[in-house]
Amino acid sequence: MPQPVRIGVFGGTFDPIHFGHLAIAEEARLALGLSQVRFVPAARQPLKGRVMASGEQRLTMVRLACQDNPAFHVDECELRRPPPSYTSVTLASLRAEYGPAVQLWFILGADAARELPRWHQVEALLRHTHLAIVARPHQHVDLAALQQTLPLQPDQVVLLSGPQLAIASSQLRQRLAQGLPVRYQLPEAVRSFIEAEQLYQQHEEAHD
Repeated sequence: MPQPVRIGVFGGTFDPIHFGHLAIAEEARLALGLSQVRFVPAARQPLKGRVMASGEQRLTMVRLACQDNPAFHVDECELRRPPPSYTSVTLASLRAEYGPAVQLWFILGADAARELPRWHQVEALLRHTHLAIVARPHQHVDLAALQQTLPLQPDQVVLLSGPQLAIASSQLRQRLAQGLPVRYQLPEAVRSFIEAEQLYQQHEEAHD
């Protein structure tokens, strides 16, 4: 019996996108045999604070970062909907688009996985997807506790060790605000775009 087509879904603010994001997506693609990974930049995530770059700027950065990997696709759906961005809505839309023959895998870091019980309509979300939880530096997820809290089937979730690159968007924004270099932490095309757009030049506290 042929294996179902598997598609990865990787959501995030991507403010900015960096090599840690790309490495997580590629790790999941290879480990799970995904035919593609769809990057979904959020308009505004309910559990996160202020977004620094505009939706169009973040969309451009994601496109630049993904342009040299034919398996990476950029999905604008959350930026085209009024905020906030709910993953449950996105996955329901993708399920309707692909139908039952395609197996969706939602990719998320261990830090985000710990917050899953707080997500909007998380039980509805889990009806549409499998979970690929990728380890992050100094982040641990208790899978047994998560399975007790959420209606997860044993074959519905996979833990991946991941490359565990210690890069975070918040730290990159801080470095840029301080005038420190970020080369080799994110794609050069993204770094050049940030420089051209003069993004992240002010400390975030100034925007509170």
